[in-house]
Amino acid sequence: MAGNAPAPNAQNSSVSFNLWAIAMAIAAIAMGGAYVLDSMSRAARAAAHTLDTQAVLTRTLGGRDLQIPRAWFRYEEQAAEGFAKQIELRLTLPLGINGGQERVDVTLLPRSRARPSAALLDGVYLHQFEAEQLSVPPGLVGKPLKPTDGYEKETVWYDALSADPFVAKCSRLREDAQDAQCLRTVYLAPGIAAIFAFPEKVLPNWKSFDPLLRERMLRIGAL
Repeated sequence: MAGNAPAPNAQNSSVSFNLWAIAMAIAAIAMGGAYVLDSMSRAARAAAHTLDTQAVLTRTLGGRDLQIPRAWFRYEEQAAEGFAKQIELRLTLPLGINGGQERVDVTLLPRSRARPSAALLDGVYLHQFEAEQLSVPPGLVGKPLKPTDGYEKETVWYDALSADPFVAKCSRLREDAQDAQCLRTVYLAPGIAAIFAFPEKVLPNWKSFDPLLRERMLRIGAL
């Protein structure tokens, strides 16, 4: 009957309430989705700021901000954020016999304080070579240095076929040392140089040396 039909105002109020309830539900879903996306984004940023499951610290050297895993620092007192005149790192890489792990110490410093080993080959070492020549490990030429100017018991190993050769100077620090220790200096990003220190037994894997170190330096922003 006409007398029992809902009033127009009551119908409009019911429809408005339903629309408001739907709008609120949609807004709640959207807010929930935004919260989930924000949480995922923060988690992704945190993951990107972590390498080797260790906290990453920011050190500024040569005008560049380097993102370095805390576990890579050689000395605990250097594991702090801020400017640095020199950064000491220690890496373990598969450069040993049959891919065994070997330690490589890395010193990052301004370019003005270092000269690449490849430049020293022609500018310094070439004039100090003895007549003797060593041919092991394969692919490298070994030339003992004359025992003058502090080069006693030192040998330079280099790739004679490359325009930008692998060059490392190795010396036995003690008579009873089982393995000589080697140094290789390279330029990285503008303003930054690196000195790599490693045992001579790494030399048979010299072709893998630079690619592995470049990958690590790229990861921290030094390339």
